[in-house]
Amino acid sequence: MDQDEVNEYVQRSLQLIEASPQMDEQNTKVRLVQPFLELLGWDLYSTEVELEYTIPMASGSTHVDYALLVGESPVVFVEAKPVRSDLTESEVRQLKSYMRQELDVDWGILTNGKEFEVLTKGRDATNGEEVSVVRFSLQDLTENPGVLELLSKESIRSGKADEIAEQVAQTNRVISNLIEEEDEVADAVSEAVESEVGEFPMDLEEQAREFVQSLVSALREQRRFVSENPPSKTDDPPTTSSGESDALQPRANKVVGKISRAEIEGNPDDEVAVFPMQESGLVFLKENAAWGFVRVGRDINYVAMYQSGDVGEVRYFAEVDELVDPFEADLERSPLGYGDRESIEDGKMVVKFKPGTLRELEDPVPFESKYPQALRYTTLGKIREAETTDDLF
Repeated sequence: MDQDEVNEYVQRSLQLIEASPQMDEQNTKVRLVQPFLELLGWDLYSTEVELEYTIPMASGSTHVDYALLVGESPVVFVEAKPVRSDLTESEVRQLKSYMRQELDVDWGILTNGKEFEVLTKGRDATNGEEVSVVRFSLQDLTENPGVLELLSKESIRSGKADEIAEQVAQTNRVISNLIEEEDEVADAVSEAVESEVGEFPMDLEEQAREFVQSLVSALREQRRFVSENPPSKTDDPPTTSSGESDALQPRANKVVGKISRAEIEGNPDDEVAVFPMQESGLVFLKENAAWGFVRVGRDINYVAMYQSGDVGEVRYFAEVDELVDPFEADLERSPLGYGDRESIEDGKMVVKFKPGTLRELEDPVPFESKYPQALRYTTLGKIREAETTDDLF
């Protein structure tokens, strides 16, 4: 997939959405969905794309917005919704029911022009049941165009899409098993370490659990975009005409200022949850004064954010208000605008901060050799006194 073409499509689409955030379904199809299908290599002016394709149903018939055909057989169904709406679970079920009626339709796309959910007929353990293999946003494509390989005309025709989907399905199964059997896996890890090294100088049970959670996070990141030729991590991010990064920008900035660690009030023994955060996570943090989507196993008083990558330091700090369900958290965007459905629906919560407490640290804690690859716990006293991240854990 040509990176320049993808970047051009994303930038043009974002401009159209910004100019018309309440775009209706018909305009969404013409301005956003049809150019997306062309980007995938499908020719709208040929017989390989059929609009309002008729699907026989038990009670009569219905129509799907687009059917993509190989020869005379439909292989992909595309259902479009207006930009102004969110993608819902009922719409996913509807598309699955459409796919079920056509033997050769192994793929489905549900989109509102901003978000895309890709479905396929499952293999192996799912016995042909329709399953979601990946969900991505428009902005994701600038950094991860490889996801488009999943549904390009070339991949569908060659069978490469099936291979990619199987990789994703295998990863999904491992993630599901790790989540369902977290206690058992953590116990097994603890026992294996104890049998090899004997007495362990820290809370081995907690470390084993955090290891399992970190493994799940790593698998989710790997699953997001599966491609034989992922873009190089050293590539510069695309820029807008003003020279700024063409990435999702915060709609608000609820960081209220800076504070030194010594000025943070509270008991030295108060519990602090330290979360790792990539640069892209700043959008969620800043515009919501919250962090998600996570599971927290303790009563916590504060949150500290370790910004990974080139930054490599604990840079933000806030006081915890409450833990809430993602869909009740009153976020700046739909929860599905920040993450895929699975990462939100497996019991993860949003940690909301007390208003006016999210601050950037004047004296951030720099990385030395230890850093949180997943949620870690420390105390307010250690946050105040730490010279490096090695002093926190």
